[in-house]
Amino acid sequence: MNTLSALLLVAAAMTSSAHGQGQAGHFDYDFGAPLDIQESGVEHRGGVAIHDISYASPKGGRVPAYLVVPEGRGPFAAVIWGHWYWSNSALRNRKEFLDEAVALAPSGVVSLLTDGPIARPGHVADKNPLSQAPVADLIQQVVDSRRGADLLLARSDVDRHRLAYVGHSYNAAVGGILSGADKRFKAFVLMAGNLSDEQDDRSKEGEEFRQQIGPEAFDAFVAQYGWLDPGKFISRATGTTFLLQYGSQEEFFSQSRVSGYASLIKVQKEVKFYDAPHALNAQARHDRLVFLAKHLKVRAPTEAVMRDIPDLFQPADQDSRGLDGARFASSPSVNRSEAARPGTEGKTRS
Repeated sequence: MNTLSALLLVAAAMTSSAHGQGQAGHFDYDFGAPLDIQESGVEHRGGVAIHDISYASPKGGRVPAYLVVPEGRGPFAAVIWGHWYWSNSALRNRKEFLDEAVALAPSGVVSLLTDGPIARPGHVADKNPLSQAPVADLIQQVVDSRRGADLLLARSDVDRHRLAYVGHSYNAAVGGILSGADKRFKAFVLMAGNLSDEQDDRSKEGEEFRQQIGPEAFDAFVAQYGWLDPGKFISRATGTTFLLQYGSQEEFFSQSRVSGYASLIKVQKEVKFYDAPHALNAQARHDRLVFLAKHLKVRAPTEAVMRDIPDLFQPADQDSRGLDGARFASSPSVNRSEAARPGTEGKTRS
């Protein structure tokens, strides 16, 4: 069984009927532990400072990150950005949203962009389809993102009532979990990611994957890790608002499937489709920045500034079936969906 299958199995694992109570406790950590922020350099783009930092992960090791800070004293709004995992993309890391964060900074927004565990040096994918390693990676990414919120909100120039999260692909599912596990976020932009394993597992593709793995092994893994389903968290989100963004060129993320995800959200939400692949497009980027500005109560970047942000390039798939292994790592729900769509990048969740 290949790496994709292993990651897909993690997705499958998230469909059990675990009770909602206590699920968020899986992401607890010592809030009082030192962040141990270390800086290795700083770059300036006009009045915007890009600090190359790292901070201690409660799960061990360090979290590489960019901290993007505007000029002035604040109080500033803040955004945490979670990148995709398209394996042969040069922006499969904290660089994916850097230009957007820099564009938003002069409006009065501090940004934190991290490298997820799967994108960090030395990470080795476990090819065992029943491995718990992808589960541990997902839990760590949620915890590291919560710790990132601690880092931002500890700053005297950040308004703790104006914190947002943007997540693409794998990190869209992470955002779904955060929305129910951490009430500090006031807005979420979730892009091209799975938001309900339970719904996906009921699909034709989900059942095909179950048969491929073996129903007994699949069901046992799901029973153990079903509490990780982002749908179980996003359905409990309160005090926040959502923008869901999907590309119509991705077969798996059909309008009916995305409507199912959206039906779980009980608070204000917008759902938008674009004539685009997994990477989405300039219109999606425009809508994302305008949405963030609105809900963070800052002015949006000018149209000229937004037009100058480079498009995210989507390389051709490396897998012989048109799949990118890392993509499955993209969303915890990760990936039966991808497995089901050979030859389309929609599966690409990276």
